[in-house]
Amino acid sequence: MPWQLADSYSPFFLMKTFIYYLTLWALVALLWSCSETGRTIYVNPEGQAMGTGSAADPYNSIEKALLVAELYMEEEGVQDITIHIQAGIYRLTQPIVLSAAQSGLNIIGAGSDQVSIKGSVLLDLKWETYQGKIQVAPIPEGADFDQFYANGRGQILARYPNYDEEGGDWQGHAADAIAPERIRTWSHPEGAYFHAMHRGRWGGFHYQIAGVDSTGQAILEGGHQNNRPSAPHDQYRMVENVFEELDSPGEWFLDRESKKLYYWPEQGLDMASATFEGAVLENLISLQGSEEKPVTDIRISGIKFEHTRRTFMNEYEQLLRSDWSIFRGAAFFIEGAENCEVRACEFTQLGGNVIFVSGYNRQIDIAENHIHECGASAICFVGEASAVRSPSFRYGQFVPVAEMDTIKGPQSNEYPKNCTAENNLVYRIGRLEKQSAGVEIAMAMDITVRHNSIYDVPRAGINIGDGTWGGHVLEYNDVFNTVLETGDHGSFNSWGRDRFWHPNRRYMDSLTMTNRAMTGWDAIHTTIIRNNRFRCDHGWDIDLDDGSSNYHIYNNLCLNGGIKLREGFDRVVENNVMVNNGMHPHVWFANSEDVIRQNIAMKAHQDVSQRGWGKEIDQNFFTNEDALQLSLSKGLDSASRFGDPLFVDPASLDYRVEEGSPALAVGFENFPMDQFGVQVPALKSLAETPEVPDVDMASQQAVVNSVLWRGMKLKSIETMAEQSATGLPEIAGVMVLKIMDRQAQPLRLKPEDVILEVDGVKIKTVDDFLSLDWERLDKEKAALVVMRNQSERKYRMK
Repeated sequence: MPWQLADSYSPFFLMKTFIYYLTLWALVALLWSCSETGRTIYVNPEGQAMGTGSAADPYNSIEKALLVAELYMEEEGVQDITIHIQAGIYRLTQPIVLSAAQSGLNIIGAGSDQVSIKGSVLLDLKWETYQGKIQVAPIPEGADFDQFYANGRGQILARYPNYDEEGGDWQGHAADAIAPERIRTWSHPEGAYFHAMHRGRWGGFHYQIAGVDSTGQAILEGGHQNNRPSAPHDQYRMVENVFEELDSPGEWFLDRESKKLYYWPEQGLDMASATFEGAVLENLISLQGSEEKPVTDIRISGIKFEHTRRTFMNEYEQLLRSDWSIFRGAAFFIEGAENCEVRACEFTQLGGNVIFVSGYNRQIDIAENHIHECGASAICFVGEASAVRSPSFRYGQFVPVAEMDTIKGPQSNEYPKNCTAENNLVYRIGRLEKQSAGVEIAMAMDITVRHNSIYDVPRAGINIGDGTWGGHVLEYNDVFNTVLETGDHGSFNSWGRDRFWHPNRRYMDSLTMTNRAMTGWDAIHTTIIRNNRFRCDHGWDIDLDDGSSNYHIYNNLCLNGGIKLREGFDRVVENNVMVNNGMHPHVWFANSEDVIRQNIAMKAHQDVSQRGWGKEIDQNFFTNEDALQLSLSKGLDSASRFGDPLFVDPASLDYRVEEGSPALAVGFENFPMDQFGVQVPALKSLAETPEVPDVDMASQQAVVNSVLWRGMKLKSIETMAEQSATGLPEIAGVMVLKIMDRQAQPLRLKPEDVILEVDGVKIKTVDDFLSLDWERLDKEKAALVVMRNQSERKYRMK
């Protein structure tokens, strides 16, 4: 042994000892150096499978580089490894999965304009003319794909009606999409996909046709993608994956039985030289850890992620009592991770969700990414229902108070916390799944959404599905051109159907008057919405729906839809500018303690079914006298004022007020108007901005047109606000405003009921209702369909 050689004076033994210790020292130094300075591994698609991983001799696949990185970490203790991906296209045969063993790994691309990771395969196709302009080619053995690309451009799965970018819902819709007479023209309807909007346009449903029954009607499987079930909308419908509907340029159909691809090329496409690809993977990369063994310190940047399969027929989860269900998966999936980031990447032409932060996660940063042309939501922060105390999962479900867990906050850590979505450019997402968002938050805590530009989306730009557990900060975002294919939403949309919430308003009031503290059991931290610019031309700019509680909303520029507060508790709305609109208080609960103050509004408060007015509504500034007078007539805004606010430059979207503005006298304070949206120069140069509104500060007096009939005051449902407040699928029906003489009315109705049908006749307006043959209906004890507490009920006359 070496220590025994000290007594030997042999030069041979002395030299051997010296070499031994020198080698040992070198190995220790090498390992020490590796653990301190890390390693860089290079990848190039033109490299060698058995390369060294050096810049001069790179590996030819990401998979090989990951294997080598894992060996360095396990065998040599290297703590900091960078895989440098050089320019090129990298096709995955299976998703990349990073576990806790790869913690500390950096995967750095040469730039999202140079490096592409794809979930598609190249298709070597031998085309022949099939019929007219349709080409046909056998597909390679084993190829199965549901998105098809020609020269990198996504093509259209054969559909009816044909794709029309300006066609509204589904980019083209038709009531007869699956009418029996159309189905009869299809040789094999099995396997076709039927897409339809919710009856109330609260999202979409997706079905697969399993067959045809004896009456010629399609047998449908699916329709599980929305948490407020309804019949498919009778107008907003589309069908695809039907061979006989392949009738326009860009359409394709894959016959899986004959293994042939049919395609009508886009105009000008050179079929001989074109590159064809088919998406085969749902997921490209996953970080998979747990609270006990998390993935930590992963950095991924400078890469374009493309081409994944669509996921709309996968299993969905109900997100508590929000209207949402969701597929817990994405092209980029993160679960059980800490201190990781996805930065400066591009995500495009992906079939489902883009980035999904699921369950236990801490300090996950999604920053400076370019997300567009994708099938579902862009960025999701979604916890597990197992972390929720006394959860319920449908609108009409609830846990009885006697059985309710009364401890505040979550019961486990299976949720995202202290995560950030910042400086991302998001547009044209939700191309297929209409219940989607630029940023979706549910069962999470302390999520920051900052400096994002989000537009051209079918539904909300930012959505919060529950009050569980609040603490989110939404600031400096630019969100516009939203709610393009749905209804009854806003550029920002939320629910708060937390454990205290009950769909029966009278019962809800009794609960919270008895125990007001329960409203804070789930929304334990205040959610802040500040310094954002919102514009929604098809709903509200900011829409706090059923029971959304514990919000502070200030310093926001709302360019069209105003601010809606439905139900809920402890909301403070102050120092906002509402262009061409104002506040929309809907169905407030007793003892809400809401505050609305020091805002600039151009319309009076547009209340629906209000029974109380919270803690404070005052010191607001209206741009016309009639708006203020209407508010004063309701006992509100005694210290509010009206006049010209003297905006600095509305034509440039600068709604600061000039020095000397009368709005300053009520306490309004200017806030910056030049910091909205993405700030990264490369993305900011691409980002669009909202359309400048034509400002109308004149009188816009609201008039309630009502009639008296048999001891009741009635009015037609006439506005989107009334539709939303009553939970109607469309602007139609007759609302009961007041019961003056209960003995005189034979219909057993209550205030805020909406009459939808009488004796099978649909009632759209008061005129429809009054024109009925009431003498006959009285005798026959006619049946009525009524909407009460957002649920349809049937009654018979006394």
